[in-house]
Amino acid sequence: MSRSGHPTGLLAPPLGAALVGRFALARGHRFAEHVHPTHQLAWAERGVLSISAGDTTWALPPTRALWIPAGVRHTTAAATATAMHSLYLRPARAPEGFDRPTVLAVAPLLAALIGHLGRAELGDAERARAEAVLFDQLVPAPVASVELAMPADERARRVADALLADPADDRGVEAMARYAGTSPRTLHRLFRDATGCGLGEWRTRARVRGALELLATGVPVSVVAARVGYRTPSAFVAAFRNVLGTTPGQVFGSPVRDLPPASDGIIGAPG
Repeated sequence: MSRSGHPTGLLAPPLGAALVGRFALARGHRFAEHVHPTHQLAWAERGVLSISAGDTTWALPPTRALWIPAGVRHTTAAATATAMHSLYLRPARAPEGFDRPTVLAVAPLLAALIGHLGRAELGDAERARAEAVLFDQLVPAPVASVELAMPADERARRVADALLADPADDRGVEAMARYAGTSPRTLHRLFRDATGCGLGEWRTRARVRGALELLATGVPVSVVAARVGYRTPSAFVAAFRNVLGTTPGQVFGSPVRDLPPASDGIIGAPG
């Protein structure tokens, strides 16, 4: 690994397009904003990763990974205790259309390939065969992840910060508008223009994002539902499914169960 924290040796081997790093991250651990000369695929075998680029943050449970193109500045953080796997890939090997951060579905085969490519004893021929399959498995998720863009306007940002701090905050749009010092119509427009969704949808996404962190630590669904502002577990599960296209149980069902454990050290580069 270089002093800058970037992977070394990745571009040199005649074989091998991918270098794999494994990280055991404590809750709240954060890699400061940085950039890689390689493409990166970030995935949490366990826990929830939070990755930010520009004004957008993605909350990624084990069934989702984020493709980060070379040259994109980003921060990576562990929303919970997290076992993170990170693939660094040759710039020339990017799948077509992956020119911006893209959320990928992590099926059992992709999870197994990530673990397989992280084995230090893997031979060149074995690695080449695994990588050939890996690139076929990089498929955008039909329903991405909890993607939250933060509004830049101070009034809307005040509301967004309050909802992230307390997802169960049930103040209506009129009360939120008074809190922001503007009108309900203007507040809705500020969210829509900056984030692509209105205040109601943004609130739902913020609640599901908070729920992911709680679910990853083993908090029961009934308790999570109340903590993020839903009166019944069924209402919470419906909102969760609307955002992620699946249920809480399916999101935190481990894609594979035989990966080598993440180490406290790394193979590759941080973040």
